[in-house]
Order: sequence, then C-alpha cells, then structure tokens
Amino acid sequence: MTTLQGAPFLADPRLARVLEVLNGAGEETRIVGGAVRNALLCVPVKEVDLATTAHPDETTRRAEAAGLKAVPTGIAHGTVTVVIDGAPFEVTTLREDVETDGRHAVVRFGRDWLHDAQRRDFTMNALFATPDGTVIDLVGGLADLDARKVRFIGDPERRIREDYLRILRLFRFHATYGTGPLDAAALTAAIRCRAGLSGLSRERVRAEMLKLLAAPDAPPTVEAMSDAGFLTRVLGGVGDLPGLRRLAGLERALGHAPDPVLRLAVLAVRVAEDADRLRERLRLTNDEHRRLLSLAEGAIAADMAPRAAHALLYRLGRTTFADRVLLGAARKDVPLRNAQAALALAEGWEPPVFPVRAAHFLERGLKPGPDLGAALARAEVAWIAAGFPQGEEAVAELVKGAMERA
Repeated sequence: MTTLQGAPFLADPRLARVLEVLNGAGEETRIVGGAVRNALLCVPVKEVDLATTAHPDETTRRAEAAGLKAVPTGIAHGTVTVVIDGAPFEVTTLREDVETDGRHAVVRFGRDWLHDAQRRDFTMNALFATPDGTVIDLVGGLADLDARKVRFIGDPERRIREDYLRILRLFRFHATYGTGPLDAAALTAAIRCRAGLSGLSRERVRAEMLKLLAAPDAPPTVEAMSDAGFLTRVLGGVGDLPGLRRLAGLERALGHAPDPVLRLAVLAVRVAEDADRLRERLRLTNDEHRRLLSLAEGAIAADMAPRAAHALLYRLGRTTFADRVLLGAARKDVPLRNAQAALALAEGWEPPVFPVRAAHFLERGLKPGPDLGAALARAEVAWIAAGFPQGEEAVAELVKGAMERA
C-alpha cells in the first residue's frame, strides 16, 4: 500500500479541519492531483486540491456551518474554495464531461471516483489520497510516476480534443516531471491535433509557455517541441536552442532559479520587433514586454573593462545589467568565470550620486528652462565618462565644461 504518511502538508491542521468538515454523513472527500503527485516525488507541495462526492451546495453548507468561508470560484464546474485561517482549499465535486469543444467543458456532477479520474489529463495527476494518506490509484498513475512518464489517461487524442491546451501541458509536465523521450503515443496525438492550438486564448498559452520555461530541465523539452513543429507555431519564429541550453547551464552553475522571461528572451528575441510579436502572440504583461524590449537592445560582454561596466550599471541598473550579461553569456558561450565576475561587480557596486545640481548653473547665470536641462544632461554624460568623480573641484570642472559646450 502506498501512503503519504510523513508528508509535511498532511500534518497541516487546517487541511485536517476541512477534511473533517466535508467527510461523513454519506459524503467522502479526498486529496487529489498535484499535492499527491508532488508528495510522492518529494517535491514541495504549493497547494492542496480536494475532490468530493458532495454537491457544491452541500460543500458550501457544511463549510459555512463550521464557520469557514466558502467562495464559489467555479460553480459551473463544481468548484468551491474553502478558506480557513487564510489558507484556500479548492474543493471540486466529482464529475464527468458531457460536452467539450477543445477549450471548455460542460460537466455533470456524479459520485463515481473512476469516472472523475478518467476525465483528467495525465495519469500522474489523477491520484487520490484519503485523509490518513492512503494513495488510491485508479488509472495507473503510480507506475508512470515511478517511471517519470507523462502519459495521457485513456486515448491521448480524445484527451487532447477535450482541451487543446493539453498539448502544451504535455510538454510542460514532461519538462517538470518526466525523464527520457516524450511518450510516443502522446506526442503523436499532439501532432495530429496541433491545429487546435490556434483556438486557445493567448493568456492560456502564455501561462503554459512560461511555466514550461520555468522548469529546470526545460531545454531538452523545448528542443522536442521545436523538432515536432510546435515552437514556431507558438512563438512565430525559430528558437535559439543552443542559447537556451547555455543559459540553463549558467543558471545552474550560478545557483540562480530558472528565469522564464529571460529564457524566453534568449530563445526568441533578437530585435525589438521580436518582443512586440511575442507580446501579441502570448499576451505578455507590460512588465514582461518592457523587459524583452530592454534585452532586445543588446547583450553585455562579460569581460568588458570595469569603467565601461560601471557606466552601463549606472545607466541600466543592476537588474537590467545582469539580464544583459547573462544574455550575452548564453549567446556567445563565454567562460563561466567571466559571467561570475561581471555579476559580482554589479552586486558589489553602489551607484554614486550625481553631484551637479541646477543651482550650480543658476549661480553662473544660466536661466531656468530647456538650456538648463541640457546643461545638466551634458554634465552628467561627462561625469560618467570621467569615472564618476566627486568633490567641489570636479563639480566646478563639470559645470564649466557643460557651459562651454552649450
């Protein structure tokens, strides 16, 4: 018998209380999906979802009777979020698909655990656990989990046609939990159904792609996507696969967490138009688009002279400077020590304060207005080029030079 006993999340008294409230009197509630999968893989459990025989109305009634908050987050699909001491637990009634169109499903609530398991995507995501931690496997998920094999439940093509996003989820889950090549039947079905990707919302595609790129071992899976023709379909361009591999290696060597937006930039952004195209195709956030635009301006050589590096640091800031150093290192395959040195320089450097003020020019007779702003800008450019000098003498020289160049 497989059990989750000893899993940290199972000892949470808030979870125990929710299960106590929802179980009994003819109803049964189990832990389902990612929490069970991750606990068995000794991967951190970030959220706990529950499946129940209780109708959503009954889930709400029981929660509120126990003094818990019940939020109807997805009533049409049987989901009520029960909140206890600030912790949310999604509780979904057992269900079967009545009708699907590749994006949305009409469901019928039921009480059959096997039917509920069979409507899910992958075998490793259809594992249940009872409140005491006993794992219940109705679709062969334990064997696939042991083999690190991401396999669709039942007929892969049918599962995909229920929701075409499952094509991208196949690659994302393989990058996160799988080993070796993709499941052959799953990949064949994905290729047959690839036209269905065009009907998905850009927001859903963005979420899956960024989650895929955030997987530590994303590069081999992205290469498989490219070989199967999906990368160009999703991104609208050819990806820099060697660059992505080098960036992932740099992140591991430097102890950095995978950065999905930086990985996207290395993979697919060379010029500003690439960033604009990705914003539209993936419905990127404004911050993500701005970051890609900044990276499109060019990489930074990791072995540049300290004075030039300091000038760029002052202009770009630490975060953008580090982004461009890593971009350059990934694109040009520079030695790790060079990238480490450039990043250490950025981390240890405190940006100086520009010592020249408007008052310095006003004292010399310059009037407020555009000329004053231009003089300050010229002085700052000269100050950066001179290596950020400080002191009254330096200020006087900068002000004098800026006025002479007016």
